[in-house]
Amino acid sequence: MIITENIRIEDYNYDLPDERIAKYPLEKRDLSQLLVYNNGEISKDKFNGVQKYIPANSTLVFNNTKVIQARLKFNKSTGAQIEIFCLEPISPSDYVLSFQQKEKVTWKCIVGNLKKWKSGELVKDIQINNERIELTAKKINTESDSVIIEFAWNNSTITFSEILENIGLTPIPPYLNRESERIDKERYQTIYSRLDGSVAAPTAGLHFTNEVIDTLKNKNISFEEITLHVGAGTFKPVKSSLVADHEMHTEHFIVKKSSIQKLTETTKIVAVGTTSVRTIESLYWLGVRILNSQNNVDLNTHISQWEVYHKKQNISKNEALKAILNYMDFNKLSEFHASTQIMILPGYEFRMTDVLITNFHQPRSTLLLLIAAFIGNNWKNVYDYAIKNDFRFLSYGDSSILIP
Repeated sequence: MIITENIRIEDYNYDLPDERIAKYPLEKRDLSQLLVYNNGEISKDKFNGVQKYIPANSTLVFNNTKVIQARLKFNKSTGAQIEIFCLEPISPSDYVLSFQQKEKVTWKCIVGNLKKWKSGELVKDIQINNERIELTAKKINTESDSVIIEFAWNNSTITFSEILENIGLTPIPPYLNRESERIDKERYQTIYSRLDGSVAAPTAGLHFTNEVIDTLKNKNISFEEITLHVGAGTFKPVKSSLVADHEMHTEHFIVKKSSIQKLTETTKIVAVGTTSVRTIESLYWLGVRILNSQNNVDLNTHISQWEVYHKKQNISKNEALKAILNYMDFNKLSEFHASTQIMILPGYEFRMTDVLITNFHQPRSTLLLLIAAFIGNNWKNVYDYAIKNDFRFLSYGDSSILIP
């Protein structure tokens, strides 16, 4: 019996006027408003004062994924424009290897105006490093909501990463209702982004500046990085009336051994963004799986959507993390690679996350459900306060720090 099976998405709805959606970022990242929710009390500040609300000796967990220039536009000879939105690599399936490929890669994509692309290859003439290159796109297979596409180009010195960086467009969220602009290439990216792979920014991190990070370090707050490549599924609306009927998207993550060790030593874990929450909570359950497994050699490192709700565990955070560390020692791993489909809903018991820094999320979304799981029905008070106090919403909007 899943404790979440009777949750209705309509109970996690609120009125979000279009004018409250931030269409552009503020001029200075850390001057965004900060809603402070502390044990039921709500107040406001500026983000550059966030250090006042984070206990000393805490560890902030950042998602260091980097947004790729994932949108490619092709024009057919008929004049029709076809837009290809690269979602995730298929061959090779490893992100780093795919970006390093020369001459050919295969990706899972969403295609805009697909009905106009009935057959044949799409061709685009491009220039990189003063060299003319012909880029082609060929449909390999059509799935229910995506297309498998092979990209090929006639230059063995150019990587796929260079192609995306030179001709791709920033995949800003669809609800901004505008084309991406030059400012988005820099501002739809955290200052600590490092590893290419996301098609949506981990937006809680967009408010951080070097000055804010220095202030936090002076308070003896430490920082650890995880990598979760954010997929387009993060914008997938919950269309079913019962949340239990929604299929959650899968995202891949990587955590370094040194970071897992650090998380066993810290007093409080502050997750920067819902992607960090999904990663570290999934990490806990993978540690539980290792402890429950008789044979760790063929460990399944995927967390499915509902499995954590079937497990009653008295295993502590540190026991779970140490099980992963032992597994990594045995297998001589410096990084832990896994994937998660976890859907965090009201009724979920958080095992890793003590404090959450996050933006304001769409009505009827899985992200709002996660917030409701973290602070309970007080999510309504938080969002009412944000609406009444002129907070800016969604990806380029303001921030909140939630302390249950």
